[in-house]
Amino acid sequence: MSFLAHTEQMTAPQFHHMINHESGLLGVSEISSDMRDLLAREGDDARAAEAVALFCYQAKKWVGAFAAALGGLHTLVFSAGIGERSASIRARICDGLGFLGIELQERRNAAHAAVISDDGSRVTVRVIPTNEELMIARSVPRVLGLDAVMTERES
Repeated sequence: MSFLAHTEQMTAPQFHHMINHESGLLGVSEISSDMRDLLAREGDDARAAEAVALFCYQAKKWVGAFAAALGGLHTLVFSAGIGERSASIRARICDGLGFLGIELQERRNAAHAAVISDDGSRVTVRVIPTNEELMIARSVPRVLGLDAVMTERES
């Protein structure tokens, strides 16, 4: 931040806004932070195509890095919005990772099956739905220290 404060005369609130609202997919594409919008436009907008390609490249790079750090990979899990709902993004991320033992089964992936890897794949590739809102709701009482109070009242 100090570099941008000096070179761009950017204040802390401006920096915070840039990082949280103008970066990532939106910053690269200058179109949208929503992958659905970018996928819809990637065929006729180079910026959208570049943002999608960069997203997949970065995810693939992290899969490789974690596999190296962990000494291998048994299961790869896709979850949350993009991971649960975008077969094309899952396929692009897994493309070229056969050396790790990742092989997708195209029909399973297209159908958003729970297991989308090929039967012969050394690595099981799964799609696991998440419910972030529920997990946040369950975590709030614990973070606020209210779970102990609630437990005492139940006793």
